[in-house]
Amino acid sequence: MGLNILIANDSKAPLFKQITEQIKQQIANGTLKSGDALPSIRNLAKKLRVSVITTKRAYEELEKDGYVLSSVGKGTFIAGQSPHILKEWQMRELENKLEDVIKDAKLIGLDQEELIELIKVYFEEE
Repeated sequence: MGLNILIANDSKAPLFKQITEQIKQQIANGTLKSGDALPSIRNLAKKLRVSVITTKRAYEELEKDGYVLSSVGKGTFIAGQSPHILKEWQMRELENKLEDVIKDAKLIGLDQEELIELIKVYFEEE
């Protein structure tokens, strides 16, 4: 299983949020698939050098949002994701990136039409 989580100690995001967002991203991009087992709470905490409480909170949040299923004595597994849920999550990610692009465009003095033209050029190239 390809779970790969990097904790950024200089990030303003809480540790459990960093874990949940990275797991969600790996589900969205197909790295983690329905039925894949996640490490135990203790093993993940040890690997990431965070508290067990932090990983427990991350797993609870993922379960509450429907990304994982936990089974006592069996472990925590990636839940089956319907395509519309994955697309919605991917759209949120894209919107966040777009906000950054718009801020950067405004900083360098691009107006809306210039930015749209730039997007069209890149969209055509792909």
